[in-house]
Amino acid sequence: MSNEHKPGDSSNNDFGTPPEQASIQALGPDPSVSDAPVVTDVAAGPNETATVQTPAGAAAMSQTRPQERSTATRIFHGILDSSAITILFAVVMALIISAVLIAAAKLEVREAASYIFARPGDFFGRAWDAIFSAYSALFRGGIFDYQAEGVRRVRPFTESLVAMTPLVFAGLGLGVAFRSGMFNIGAQGQVLVGAVAGTLVGFTFDLPAALHLPLACLAAVLIGGLWAGIAGILKATTGANEVIVTIMLNSIATYLVSYLLTTRLLRQGGTRPISPAVAESATFPLILPAPFRLHAGFLLALVAAAFIWWLMERSRLGFQFRAVGANQFAAKTAGIRVTSMYVMVMLVAGGLAGLGGASQVLAVDKTVQASSAGSIGFDAITVALLGRSKPLGIIGAAFLFGVLRAGSPLMQTSAGTPIDIVQVIQASIVLLIAAPVLVRELSIFHRIASLTPWYSVKGATACPPRRLSCPQLRARREA
Repeated sequence: MSNEHKPGDSSNNDFGTPPEQASIQALGPDPSVSDAPVVTDVAAGPNETATVQTPAGAAAMSQTRPQERSTATRIFHGILDSSAITILFAVVMALIISAVLIAAAKLEVREAASYIFARPGDFFGRAWDAIFSAYSALFRGGIFDYQAEGVRRVRPFTESLVAMTPLVFAGLGLGVAFRSGMFNIGAQGQVLVGAVAGTLVGFTFDLPAALHLPLACLAAVLIGGLWAGIAGILKATTGANEVIVTIMLNSIATYLVSYLLTTRLLRQGGTRPISPAVAESATFPLILPAPFRLHAGFLLALVAAAFIWWLMERSRLGFQFRAVGANQFAAKTAGIRVTSMYVMVMLVAGGLAGLGGASQVLAVDKTVQASSAGSIGFDAITVALLGRSKPLGIIGAAFLFGVLRAGSPLMQTSAGTPIDIVQVIQASIVLLIAAPVLVRELSIFHRIASLTPWYSVKGATACPPRRLSCPQLRARREA
């Protein structure tokens, strides 16, 4: 009777073991080879081949032990090569690049560089003093002022929260668009028109605070959403590129607001193009008393982040958004109306950006002018990219930018560092995030992962699989 195993034949296996595993058990380890291969797939045909995989240890090692090692190793490598670690290293690299520029901007450092070979200690000492004073001032201005007294020590932290609030709103809107396959670059214009709408309602009507503030926020959401919806409608109906359309809408919004500030609609009178101040009933209430400026808009931003997480991860509409972003053709085949999704995505994104503009003018500025939006819309693009378009990541990235924005004035006044260095840090972060492969190769964490054992573990194998023909397998089985 032939011992050759046929496919689908389990007669030789009393315990119902699959034929592949039965073949492995019948084969056994080769005593002449210290690192014997383990057969994972056996073909029956004479012209077919089978894959043989070799474990990292000895041949007598159990089959579960390499699997346990490979699982732990995959978790370890997943942590080291994760996007969070890559982003963290990108931020660190941006700070290092900015530190070099800070040192180069100091006159004392440049003078010491002229005789660096004669007295290298002077150069490195002055460079360290310049870098340390700049970053310590940034820390004192954005997180904790250890030189202040009393509660003023934590005021920089609250100022960072105030600065991050509009970035969270706008970043959430951009994150929704990015995950839906819409490259919305028009957050700046959407923030600006939302700020104008909120301000217009804020000083035009005389209502109780319970109605006035929600009405102003609702107006900002509607106008911001409609402004972004123009790009969605054009893409859905004509196939227009949303990048170009939203960029042009930024320019239109800027010049439109500049014109409206010269008319009776927004201008309060005088020579300055500035709107009247919003009524007290339309402003966000303060969470902490003076001298703190932290307002309820920060709490609303956290609520918006939780809502966007539910929308994108748990709701049917969010699933449709993500499906369109992943593959619009597959989504269309599945019955999703892709064109309608384009419009709805831009409505949501624009509404959140408009709410970000309203949170700035209804809580901090109290008036609107052509520069009210500042760089919120453009910074929000970086925030969304840095946060991987996820609500939690956007909150973290917005806090980082809030610290940079709140701490830069003190860094300029106390350490004499140009405030443009902050813009360099932000630009460096964007540049490095846009090149994740480069950052991963330069990352020390990736280096550590590549030097650890079993780095190329795939499942339970530690080495590339080998191919043996069936006659060779039968010869070894007979032996």
